[in-house]
Amino acid sequence: MRYGITFNGKHSYRDFGITIADKNVGYPEKQKIKVQVPFSNIEYDFSEIYGEQTYTHRTLEYTLNVVDLTKQNTTESINILETQLSNWLLVGGGKRKLYDDSMPGYYYLAEVEGGLDFDELWNHGTLTVQFTAYPFMISEFPEGHDLWDEFNFELDVAQVTDFTVNGTLDVILYNVGTPSVTPTIEASAPMDIIKDGVTYKVPVGKTKSDDFILSPGENKLVIKGNGTINFLFYKELI
Repeated sequence: MRYGITFNGKHSYRDFGITIADKNVGYPEKQKIKVQVPFSNIEYDFSEIYGEQTYTHRTLEYTLNVVDLTKQNTTESINILETQLSNWLLVGGGKRKLYDDSMPGYYYLAEVEGGLDFDELWNHGTLTVQFTAYPFMISEFPEGHDLWDEFNFELDVAQVTDFTVNGTLDVILYNVGTPSVTPTIEASAPMDIIKDGVTYKVPVGKTKSDDFILSPGENKLVIKGNGTINFLFYKELI
């Protein structure tokens, strides 16, 4: 299978016969908020004043080989193919899932915000496209999944995310990603979750609240109630 990208429901090679000539996956930058104390060498960093470091969006740039191998490969056919590619990449608004074959099991949330750069050389050319993406790539599989073939020993952690509670239960959830994540919680009965001394009320059914987050690393929880509860979340990595 030829390496490529999947975006907006289509694959660069399988749907267009296009190969990747070059790519540059940029990294997000830390958003630093610093204050210099006048007349001194002291500097204060307030970047994590609200709990954690924030990051800028990242840039993903791909250069596509525009060669029409299915036809006569004329100037006309190359320009038609370039038009098809441009409409595929630019149609619609908002960030969408972008899959890169070189990083299976993850996707970026990305959008082409600016124009495209098409370098035409008679019967072939290159099309450079730049995506603006969410700072982190997101796992396609939820934490706690039991898909052995998809388990990555370098990046994943084996853990249980669904529990049966009879009274009080101490559990640990691991967020092995970079930022905090907000899980979707599904409970069969009302429950209380105590985290870092704060009690969160969980109603019956599926809920998701920015008030309850899983910090990077180990999260110790005390769950009180009677019934089943499940935490659905996906790790995010730079």
